[in-house]
Amino acid sequence: MKAQLQTTEIIKAYQRPFAFYTLATIIPWGLWLISAYISHLTPYTREMKWGISLFSFAGLLAPVLIALWFIFPNQTLRKDFMGRFFNFKTIKPQYLLITVFLMLVSILAAQAISLFFGYPIDQFQLRGSFSFSSGIFPVWLLLVVAPLLEELAWHSYGTDCLRSRFNLFTASLLFAFFWAFWHFPLSFINDYYHSNLVESGLIYSINFVVSLVPFVLIMNWLYYKTNRNMLLPIVFHISAGFFNELFATHPMSKVIQTGLLVVLSASLVLNNRSLFFNQISNSSTIN
Repeated sequence: MKAQLQTTEIIKAYQRPFAFYTLATIIPWGLWLISAYISHLTPYTREMKWGISLFSFAGLLAPVLIALWFIFPNQTLRKDFMGRFFNFKTIKPQYLLITVFLMLVSILAAQAISLFFGYPIDQFQLRGSFSFSSGIFPVWLLLVVAPLLEELAWHSYGTDCLRSRFNLFTASLLFAFFWAFWHFPLSFINDYYHSNLVESGLIYSINFVVSLVPFVLIMNWLYYKTNRNMLLPIVFHISAGFFNELFATHPMSKVIQTGLLVVLSASLVLNNRSLFFNQISNSSTIN
């Protein structure tokens, strides 16, 4: 009980959600819009490719630096950050298994369901190439580095600063909305993942936005069930990107996957009402 009260008080110390999310939006947006502008210039040169990649990476890195800027001057937050990032004791086996394999199971199940609607069985083949480009960086590297940097921002400061003001369900929905909005400029960068997603059709763009809601709810459930361990959201995010690129998945199967994750996240919310709906000030437990 004492540990729970201490954790509650620590979360209350994350007090600047408006400043954090304002900076974490404006700076990446500015950098990514520069990348988008360069990506549509002709003739396309090697120097432009470098410029697009570096501006895009800087936008990805910015929220991490902003989070650290808020955290490290405060001794309490600094100690909390270091303790959560290098803490392996709170990772129970069942949560680790869910973290690593849930997205694999969900995409395979979605592909299997899609077969009943006439979609091809060759979705189960390994993809011969990636579905997007990443400039000067190898795509496989970006599939690791992008989730790592994002979660170092979102689950070092971003999630808890919302949690200090709202219950977990509301905080998760607010973050999912923000996250969709945050990605928007990436859809203008030529041949990047979000640009290709827009070109594939409106339903798939809408699916990406909708999919963030169950994804965030599940990820935050893992986060608080493991006493705010930062490693699990990082691994969970990496697994999502990796397994959704591993197979020659039809885009409609990803829509089905979203439906499966909606059902799972709804079940988690209904079976963990105190976790999702209690305010941090009167929560009986947060893990």
